[in-house]
Order: sequence, then structure tokens, then C-alpha cells
Amino acid sequence: MSDQTPARFALGPALMFCPASRPELFGKAASSADAVIIDLEDAVISGAKEIARQNMVQALRRDQVGMDPRCTLVRVNAPASGELEDDLAALAETSVRYVVVSKAERTEVLDQVAEALPGVGLIPQIETPVGVLNDLALTQHRATVALLWGTEDLIAGIGGTTSRNNDGTQRDIIRFTRNRLLLTAGAVGVPAIDAVFTRVPDLQRLAVETEDACASGFIGKACIHPDQVEPIRRAYTPTASDLEWAKGVIAAFETNAGLHPGEGHRADPELSGAFSFRGEMIDLPVIIQVQRILTRFESIGQVA
Repeated sequence: MSDQTPARFALGPALMFCPASRPELFGKAASSADAVIIDLEDAVISGAKEIARQNMVQALRRDQVGMDPRCTLVRVNAPASGELEDDLAALAETSVRYVVVSKAERTEVLDQVAEALPGVGLIPQIETPVGVLNDLALTQHRATVALLWGTEDLIAGIGGTTSRNNDGTQRDIIRFTRNRLLLTAGAVGVPAIDAVFTRVPDLQRLAVETEDACASGFIGKACIHPDQVEPIRRAYTPTASDLEWAKGVIAAFETNAGLHPGEGHRADPELSGAFSFRGEMIDLPVIIQVQRILTRFESIGQVA
């Protein structure tokens, strides 16, 4: 058992899945999105699993320049697929930092992956009824660095036929699961990534869903097409008015806390008690939210 600690996960907001069987798309995905998830699972047919693993290893080999391991994730096959052991053996040859564990249901599979890949951050993808019921244990696992969830496998596992209503909104059971997993991630202190929006042409619905994800607390959103990247990034970019208000609050916080200008962005919010700003009461939780707005603005600026 390794004592190595996985790296803190702070990638996003647009994390794009790319089939491991299509290496010609790796570079395009990397240039479009903030992070790439090389997919060994659903995007690869059973007969192409081995070549997909070879493509992934070639892209992430330790001894050559390929995909940047700092912003490249790999999704492995589910435990019941019979492919996971081969996936882990292939990953051991690479410099991968983050692995998405598909259809995660019990901590035993996280133990298996962590044993094979010491120090690698694990992202359990919760997308089955059993996984939802075991969400707390999966999120609390020593190697878990983030949480991802999925809708289509979940609704199929429940016995449903579609995850969305006729107007494109998510069904109640899907919304319930999304809220539950976000609360679980928040309680444990692990970032959560929102699920893929599969209706690629409907960029308007994607924008609405992503704005809600950002405001609710998801660190980012998974996607499957380059056209989805811009709406996701836009949703995570504070507006000019948001930014002006946030900077004003931080300036007032600095004055109230006796800080020098420029120190309030990352200063301890408990340095100040409640104070008034433009007629609104500002206290500890508001300062935390404002600091998050400024951090997201900086992050988007860097990736853009």
C-alpha cells in the first residue's frame, strides 16, 4: 500500500471525453477543452479495446512528449467488464495523474485501482443505483480527488427509458441524484463534475444547465463535442457586473479587516465580521462566494 497522496484536482470547467480508439482526435480535444478524458470504456467497442489501450499508452508514455498528463484523465472500463485489469496494467506504463473509474459502486474497486496506480487521483463516476446509495463511501475513499456522475446508465439501471422530459429538462429522479451527489461531494470537501449533456445540437439547453451547475457548486462539466466547450466556459466566466461587484466587496472586506489592497482575494474570510456594502449585509459565507467568483475568473483567463 502506497502512502503517496494524489494531486489536488482543480481542472475545468470543460472536460471533454475522447475515444481512445481515435488517437487522431486527441490533439484536437486537447486544444479545445480545458482537460481531456481519454475514454477506454463506452466510446470503444469491445473488439477495439486493446488497440485503444495502446493508443492511450502512446499518448501518455513517461519517456516521450505527448498529451499533457497535468490535464489528461483516463476513464477505465467498469469492474464487471473483464477489461479493468488490462486497463490498469497499461496505465502503469504511463504518467497518468487522474483516472475516472466508470460505474463505481463499491470502494473495493477504488482499492484495486489505487493499489495498481499509487499516487494517482481517482474520480469515481457514479452512474448506477448501487453507486448512488454508496456515494458517501466512494467520495470518502483515500484516493478520491473528485466526483463525476452519469445519467444514461443510471436511468437504464433504474428501469427507465429516458433521462429527460420532452422539453429537454432532466427527470425528477435524475435531478434528485444530481443534487444528492453534489451535497455529498460538498460534505466531504471533494469537487464535483457535472454529467455530460448528450444532445449536442441543443447548445441553448446546455448553457442553461451549465449556468446552474456553476452557480450550484460543480467545478466543471463533462462534454463530448468541441462545440460544447465555449458554452461551458462562458457559463463559468463571471459577467462584467459580477466581477465589478466582487472586486468591490473584496475592497470593502480589506478595509474592514485591516488588510492591504490586493490581500483580500485569498485572505481568511474570518478576519472580518459582518459589514455593509451597497446596502447589503456581507458576512463570512458571502466573502467565500466572492472569492470563488474571482478565482473562477482567473482560471478561465488562464485556460483561454
